[in-house]
Amino acid sequence: MRAFLDTNVFLYAVGGHHPEREACRNLLLRIEEGSLDVTTSVEVVQELLFVLTRRRRRREALKLANEVTSLFPNLLPVTREDMMITLDLLQRYQHLTARDAIHVATMLRNRIATIISVDADFDQVREIHRVAPGSA
Repeated sequence: MRAFLDTNVFLYAVGGHHPEREACRNLLLRIEEGSLDVTTSVEVVQELLFVLTRRRRRREALKLANEVTSLFPNLLPVTREDMMITLDLLQRYQHLTARDAIHVATMLRNRIATIISVDADFDQVREIHRVAPGSA
């Protein structure tokens, strides 16, 4: 199963106490070991930087962004085609956020049907399937 890794997996893994924290950490360990076929995008790295620097955790943001870019040397780009798909998704799915729509669009263009995420908002998108970190 090739899957796309959502931003929240990284954030929960490095964050404070949360019910999903250990599942996210274990998932990242499995990825590091090479036992899962997953990828992510430059938009996920940008989102990590944005969220953590906004929380005044700049040093941690830079460290995590470096680790993610090392772990995924072939980060998926976000293209103009992705933006066109994003606009369509946002029109069809009223409760989908812009960032989530960008992730879905990138997935669709790259023929990835599964996202690993804590975010149940992805469940509304018929074109993909969400798997929780603990079930991946």
